[in-house]
Amino acid sequence: MRVAVLLYDGFTALDAVGPYEVLCRLPGVSVTMVAERAGPVRTDTGELALVATRSLASVERADVLLVPGGGERGTTATMADTAVLDWIRRVHRHSTWTTSVCTGSLILGAAGLLRGLPATTYWASRPCLADAGAVCAPGRFVEAGKIITAAGVSAGIDMGLHLAARLSNERVAQAMQLAVEYDPDPPFDTGSPEKAGPELRRLALELLADAAREAEGPRPG
Repeated sequence: MRVAVLLYDGFTALDAVGPYEVLCRLPGVSVTMVAERAGPVRTDTGELALVATRSLASVERADVLLVPGGGERGTTATMADTAVLDWIRRVHRHSTWTTSVCTGSLILGAAGLLRGLPATTYWASRPCLADAGAVCAPGRFVEAGKIITAAGVSAGIDMGLHLAARLSNERVAQAMQLAVEYDPDPPFDTGSPEKAGPELRRLALELLADAAREAEGPRPG
């Protein structure tokens, strides 16, 4: 069972790594990082990179396609990248599951895969789903046929565990949850926009915007 994780300049690290940590140890499953060109690909902070071991041209099929989200710059650029969108459509035609985390669903939407389907994305990007013809649905992840979309960043772990049960069985998925000790008990109850309120929503978006501006600046050394 082959899982292909798409990397692109400006993707969010946990969107890719969260599901990876759950799926890479499943019996009979291999996970490969794929990008336009093989090599390191920088995340949205500019300070971290993951290595893509395969190029898009070398991966024609995968049983599972996973598209992470990213910062506004990375997501917007990838939504307009015809080579990447064509590759997503080709892999999707033969995939068993096509999945996304966070704003990765907007990239699936730009590829034309979400028309008329329920889907989710990062909370601040929910209105953008309508532009892709999708129906915004609540939940940490939403399954619609063979497409599974996860909400923001950490929701990719939830989706990864759900997918693990689909690829193997619930017992194995439960064991993987224990293996990665995923037992959330956050110190604050502000993990959704509904719980956080307008002031924290504004602050959260300001922090993301400030980090994005810093990432676009010159790097030391």
